[in-house]
Amino acid sequence: MHDQSIKKSNWIKLHPKSFSALMEMYEENYISMRLLCPYLQKMEPKMVSGVDGGGYDLHLHILEKAPQTTTLRLTYCMQDGSYRPDLKIRVYHDARQAEVLSRQCRITGGEQKAGGLPDESALLCRWRLNRFLARWLNYSLRQGHMFIPDVPSRHSMRKGTPELLD
Repeated sequence: MHDQSIKKSNWIKLHPKSFSALMEMYEENYISMRLLCPYLQKMEPKMVSGVDGGGYDLHLHILEKAPQTTTLRLTYCMQDGSYRPDLKIRVYHDARQAEVLSRQCRITGGEQKAGGLPDESALLCRWRLNRFLARWLNYSLRQGHMFIPDVPSRHSMRKGTPELLD
């Protein structure tokens, strides 16, 4: 009985208490995405970020650009040629949010959309995917990853932080 209460307690800690908590995570993911890609609306369709000291190259593929949104795929290319994790992300520039739309299943190769599993609520699935994104973005930033396209000289750098002009 005690084991069940511990499992339930851990389960509650890992899951959102509200829709607003999920929206807050989207905002945090947006901030991290902008640190990783300061000029996101000016990016080339495909970019790679590598860091010194080993590790995998981080690949960013712009799938769709619209005035208020950018949809992209973020992944590593592994030594065996597979892409993992492989997340499809939408960045909402006007709302200043970023959310995971789907991920590629490494077993079946199929795309799994948020809320696509029969036993999970859409909120729970979105929480899990976006919590993973938050951790992965923070890890990538700590590793030194950053996507900076060739930017005209009018874009200045101050104290090592790019001016966010878009």
